[in-house]
Amino acid sequence: MADVKYDVLGIGNALFDVLVRTDEAFLAKHGMAKGSMSLIDEARAAAIYKDMGPATEVSGGSAANTIVGIGSLGARAAYVGKVKDDQIGKLYVHDIRAAGVAFNTPAATDGPATGCSYILVTDDGERTMNTYLGAAQDLSPADIDPAEIAAAGIVYLEGYLWDPKNAKDAFVKAAKIAHDARRKVALTLSDSFCVDRYRDEFLSLMRNGTVDIVFANESELHSLYMTSDFDTALKQLRNDVNLGVVTRSEKGCMVVSSEDAVAAPAFPVDKVVDTTGAGDLFAAGFLYGLSRNLAYKQCGELGALAAAEVIQHIGARPLVSLKELAGQRGLTV
Repeated sequence: MADVKYDVLGIGNALFDVLVRTDEAFLAKHGMAKGSMSLIDEARAAAIYKDMGPATEVSGGSAANTIVGIGSLGARAAYVGKVKDDQIGKLYVHDIRAAGVAFNTPAATDGPATGCSYILVTDDGERTMNTYLGAAQDLSPADIDPAEIAAAGIVYLEGYLWDPKNAKDAFVKAAKIAHDARRKVALTLSDSFCVDRYRDEFLSLMRNGTVDIVFANESELHSLYMTSDFDTALKQLRNDVNLGVVTRSEKGCMVVSSEDAVAAPAFPVDKVVDTTGAGDLFAAGFLYGLSRNLAYKQCGELGALAAAEVIQHIGARPLVSLKELAGQRGLTV
């Protein structure tokens, strides 16, 4: 087995996040389902952006948020995602590298603009996402460097990758390279609407061993197994994948495998400001723990800490060093 160069390498839709506070009336005006993620075209993206107020802008995408969080905990992190060689694409590359993440995917020289996700945050902290994939959907198997994938202890993939055909092929190629190198492959289900679109394919990826570890929230889990009963869905997850991790907001998380089921508590917060990135940062803490061979409960505690930090401010990036924060709370890092 080759030496581990990266503790975790993420592959996802490279999207420039544009976050803004708004109200229910704005969502209604633009026909948005609160709390959802919708794929939009360039014209709708322009219309939403035109109506938005002052925004916070940062390089993002679900897996990218996770990878930045892993780097903040002190691990060696890398990311693969497609941007265009345009102004926003250049900002994206600079921003993610400045966060300490290795990012070497060649930028597209033609085709659609760098993708953006327009994220509307209401007063209750709920986020509604409108995503223009742009260049992100052109991530292809050619962008997957076998040596880089094989040198990552864990390869982390986002469910949103299953939308574009080219990215789907890149996803499968990366998983095979990782397994051939005896590495672990993790998948986040990303969004219950995403699960609705690809339920059978996600279950196939789990049952045929393409992925070893699955992250889901309660909504995604219920969607995956089409049941409103949590225990029933959790039992099915336990049978379908080597390791399943389910976040339950203030109720913490459940970690299940064929051998065990472990609960870890959530970290209390004074006020939820913005839930954007909560699941992404939870995955960051958990994967960091896995990369250090910590017990599942300890992994869950690190995930809960990272999620608690990010929901107390606007944006999906930690504003403090998660490594220092974990140390202050007495957690193993």
